[in-house]
Amino acid sequence: MKISILIPIFNFNVEELVRELKAQCEAAHDLKDFEILLFEDGSKEKFQNASLVSEKIIYKEFQENQGRSKIRNLLAQSSKFEALLFLDCDSRIDKKDFIKAYIQNFQEGSIVYGGRTYDSKEPSQEVYLRWKYGVEREIISADVRIQNPYKSFMTNNFLIDKKVFLDIGLDESLKGYGHEDTLLGIELKKQGIPIIHIDNPAVHIGLETKEDFLEKTKEGLKNLLDLHHQKKLGSGEVKILKYYTYFKFFPIKQLFQKYYQKKERSILEDLDSKEVNIRNFDLYKLNYLLSLKSS
Repeated sequence: MKISILIPIFNFNVEELVRELKAQCEAAHDLKDFEILLFEDGSKEKFQNASLVSEKIIYKEFQENQGRSKIRNLLAQSSKFEALLFLDCDSRIDKKDFIKAYIQNFQEGSIVYGGRTYDSKEPSQEVYLRWKYGVEREIISADVRIQNPYKSFMTNNFLIDKKVFLDIGLDESLKGYGHEDTLLGIELKKQGIPIIHIDNPAVHIGLETKEDFLEKTKEGLKNLLDLHHQKKLGSGEVKILKYYTYFKFFPIKQLFQKYYQKKERSILEDLDSKEVNIRNFDLYKLNYLLSLKSS
């Protein structure tokens, strides 16, 4: 088996991640060959990522940001091996058999998703909301994910047959942050391509501040609503769309918005605290989604 490891980079130092992946690939007896492709996607901050270039590591820098979908499609198109391992740049690999686990579970014509995890130690206040959300909503064992395999999929850490990915690709019409993984999961389901779920997580270490996380959330919700109006996403595909579809009709929408206005101050204060209730974040998102007008 031969693997192309594909890492889109945006404002992050990937030295530790790449060195760990390279070491594991070199130690994997069942791996015939590998390459690591690093595409710097219009980063504003400069790190020493270019210094990682070697016989097995390819680095390319884009001056203009290509977007989350397009940069991943470009990585896949530039790869030379039959299995593609996509990883977010703000990941850390703690499992010493990370590569080996993927090799053992890969099947031609399929996709393997390893999951996501977070450090157990509580972080600083400024990134606490992102950490709390991740711990409560994104750490999901393979046994649970397999019960709803397509909705439990994210693009942070997965191995896919190159032919499958090139045939489907990621939707480049999406701008900003969010839901390219949702669309990919739906397309995989439509085509009957199996997702194999395993417990092989990457640690998400690139935690955004509360302010940045809320802005990214808003971007994602705009994408979600646009996809819904373009009929690329049905209301049953994403949980918050179910509530949106139900709540958007008068007078339910009006009643909810009045309720939110009364609670808004306490909700925003809660999002800024270390006793944050993630359900308040759900209310924040629903209120924002209902405030949007279709494009």
